[in-house]
Amino acid sequence: MAFLALGDVVAGAVFQSGKFQPEDARYVWTIVAGSAVGLLASTLGRLYSSTYYALRDTRTPLRFAVVRVALTTALGWFCALPLPRLLGVDPRYGVAGLTASAGVAGWVEFTLLRRTLNRRIGSTGLPLSLVARLWASAAVGAVAGWAVKLPLEGVAISHHRAQIVAVPILGAYGLTYFAATYLLGVEECVRTLGRVARLRRG
Repeated sequence: MAFLALGDVVAGAVFQSGKFQPEDARYVWTIVAGSAVGLLASTLGRLYSSTYYALRDTRTPLRFAVVRVALTTALGWFCALPLPRLLGVDPRYGVAGLTASAGVAGWVEFTLLRRTLNRRIGSTGLPLSLVARLWASAAVGAVAGWAVKLPLEGVAISHHRAQIVAVPILGAYGLTYFAATYLLGVEECVRTLGRVARLRRG
């Protein structure tokens, strides 16, 4: 969500110096936003692949990895080259199509891995309620980040202040996300805060 909603702030904080200008940060934003499409699927896909290895099955994840690579190649070519021309946008934004198409391929691989594993060992995966609470928390965090970002927009475009303004913007995002997951009862957050509270009392 941070890559989708605040990618220019992230890129500016990391890269903006020297010849790297604010417009370059906005360009990188399109690329990281595209990569955000498949981050969750790619992460879960690696976990599912490890599960197959634990079951001494290396062929199934290999087959689906081949599908992912083939899809990434085909979709990547289409999204990077013909699609920008069809949409009438600057061809350089085809790079964002590469990251987004890789994300789509990651979702296909993840779906195949999960469906096949579910047939073997029963239902697996994250509970829908947990995913909904996490995305809702991230969305609220993005709103908080933008609420801080908008008044700082004029400062943020300054070449030398990208890192400075990133602190309150990304800080607002992170703190709000953490607070929202706690209020929505996400177990990992509640448990972490409980440990912190015990350490302070100790």
